[in-house]
Amino acid sequence: MNISVILAHPNPGSFNHAIAGAAVGELRRNGHGVWFHDLHQEGFDPLLTAAELSSGAALPPLVATHCREIATAEGIVIVHPNWWGQPPAILKGWVDRVLRPGVAYKFIEGDNGEGVPVGLLKARAAIVFNTSNTPREREESVFGDPLDGLWKKCIFDLCGVKTVHREMFGVVITSTAEQRAGWLAQVRETVAREFPSEGIRQFPS
Repeated sequence: MNISVILAHPNPGSFNHAIAGAAVGELRRNGHGVWFHDLHQEGFDPLLTAAELSSGAALPPLVATHCREIATAEGIVIVHPNWWGQPPAILKGWVDRVLRPGVAYKFIEGDNGEGVPVGLLKARAAIVFNTSNTPREREESVFGDPLDGLWKKCIFDLCGVKTVHREMFGVVITSTAEQRAGWLAQVRETVAREFPSEGIRQFPS
């Protein structure tokens, strides 16, 4: 399988980078092809311009590459911190510019955008790994865990990816080396379960 891995964190020494490294390593050990993108390292511009709004717009080479990969990926892994209950701006911009009409979804003939779109992504499953400095109990009871609905319902379900697994790790800022090692082991286990070696797992048709 070809898996697209998207990382959004500005600090190369962050735990998000360690998560992405563990995920990529496990995918490659299982024999998968990996398209890995560190959005900050690439200098990905999150700004969607008016020139890119139409589905047939000419796209800059980097955006076109992302679109081509995500359209054909058989699996997707997203890694980012929870900032204000949202992805970082660079990742929100990636969603705006890459999960675009004609790539990630389309509207049926005669629908001018007021209806429910048809998802186009071919990925059989997606994993979202988040980090947080808010305890899980407070995240769920006070904030309602907005990232869960965002990724599962607003983005992936709409784009045709029905199997979405999301894990939140925290509190990162006070975590010990032992805790972080345990979380990375959990990342590898999750990736191996969702994207095992070919021939081990049968995905639903």
